Amino acid sequence: MSTAEAAAARLQEVDLPKLERSLRHVRTLNSAVMGIIIALMSFVAMFPLASVLWMLLRRGVERLSPALFTELPPAAGMTGGGIGNAFLGTLEVVGIAALISVPFGILAAVFLAEFAPESRLADAVRFCAKVLTGLPSVLAGLFAYAAVVITLGTYSALAGGVALALLMLPTVLLTAEQAIKMVPHRMREAAFGMGATRTQAVLRIILPTAMPGILTGVMLAVARAAGETAPLLFTALFSSYWLFDGGVPHLMQPTASLAVLIYNFSGMPFENQLELAWAASLVLVLMVLVINVVSRLVGHRRV
Repeated sequence: MSTAEAAAARLQEVDLPKLERSLRHVRTLNSAVMGIIIALMSFVAMFPLASVLWMLLRRGVERLSPALFTELPPAAGMTGGGIGNAFLGTLEVVGIAALISVPFGILAAVFLAEFAPESRLADAVRFCAKVLTGLPSVLAGLFAYAAVVITLGTYSALAGGVALALLMLPTVLLTAEQAIKMVPHRMREAAFGMGATRTQAVLRIILPTAMPGILTGVMLAVARAAGETAPLLFTALFSSYWLFDGGVPHLMQPTASLAVLIYNFSGMPFENQLELAWAASLVLVLMVLVINVVSRLVGHRRV
């Protein structure tokens, strides 16, 4: 008997009705019940996010217009105005934080993953980074206040960037380290086999290959920093003027931000300020949402 005939004979001996999925079987019933429970729990978990987005769209979309991004916040009791300086201030402060945290985070990740992965120093750095991931944001603001604001004698965008960089650094470092470790070892061996030094292998092979994962971590860190309020209250404070007003370098003067504007306006008894707070909340949520979506798309690229 040939192999095909033997396989056909064994197939005929199988009791096909027993293979059918029936809720009368305990395993099938358990699987169906667990699937329904998981679907319900997923819906319950998504409901708060969906409700917040719907509320923001319903309350904030009415004020979305070009004027919202080109006008200054109004004074108490006044009508009109916009969030132009706060929008630019958020971009400025987060940009400063990224310029500080991203280079240091990536360099530290390269050291941890490639040059001294098993050293005591590497273990200490990893431990400190994991502790910093749970650091309350208000403590980062207090640190920047003591280290920058008191030293320079003024609230500033630079101080706000330092505070946000402290929050971004552990996320960038840990995600970059994992992305570097995921680079196939054969690529390192190929680079060394062709005569490349360790530094050349890192710069020309490992970092370009791990870049999608590194960018994902950077974007997630930026998304977190963009929504922080407490650190900016201690460092950048707020301003009702454009960044370039006053003749003082804009990095060294109080700077507006969307998070602090929402905090200030949400407690006012004036309808115009409340509407601007809703509109600023919608803009901030959309910024964070776009950053997270882009990070997911970048992260789906395969090594």
